[in-house]
Amino acid sequence: MNDRYPIEKLEESIGWQFREKEYLLAAITHASYMNERVMNKKEDYERQEFLGDAILEFLVSEYFFHNYEDMDEGRLTKLRASLVCEPSLAVCAKELELSEYIRMGKGDDMQGSRYRDSIVSDVFEALIGALYLDGGMEAARPFVERFVLKDHEKKIAFTDSKSTLQNHVQKNGMTLEYRLVGQTGPDHDRIYEMAAVINGKEAARGKGHTKKAAEQQAAFAAYEKIKDGK
Repeated sequence: MNDRYPIEKLEESIGWQFREKEYLLAAITHASYMNERVMNKKEDYERQEFLGDAILEFLVSEYFFHNYEDMDEGRLTKLRASLVCEPSLAVCAKELELSEYIRMGKGDDMQGSRYRDSIVSDVFEALIGALYLDGGMEAARPFVERFVLKDHEKKIAFTDSKSTLQNHVQKNGMTLEYRLVGQTGPDHDRIYEMAAVINGKEAARGKGHTKKAAEQQAAFAAYEKIKDGK
């Protein structure tokens, strides 16, 4: 977090003014930040993440229960899992530029940890927990509706893109592989570019802070082209 990303700007993006600012600060505080300053471990995001995870799962379950009346329990569970998983929540967090607000120790920050999907998704869940602690469901529900449930079909398609593409190529007797075609940036903030290659021919490319994230972007772009007949 820096002068460009004050918590007031985050509150504005969220659409909620916190009565108790410590809930918001805890949600965006990584353990490494506390360790460098020898501060109380309880003030980092991990406990609020635990709470936010449960609230998120409930709100998504409630929404799917009422809006997918013909789905059985198994399909609803799979649908929910695709939306509340790490890659999907990382996509949701990008809309808030949440990575930039994270308070993190210098060592972890230099390694690019603030941009890792695993950390960003955890902070996103901690933020839901913070909203609930500060304003109950009145605060948490609109946030989840706006940043998670809105356009959820596309988020789920993105999350499932690698397996969807793999199933498609196998069904049609084709081969699929991912190739590293480029990388830029310093070691602590590396950007990878991966290509999805179908039957030896490049179908699409994607970029990400990890090879896995870049592969997912490439798979999504490739399958979108296939759907559009390109």
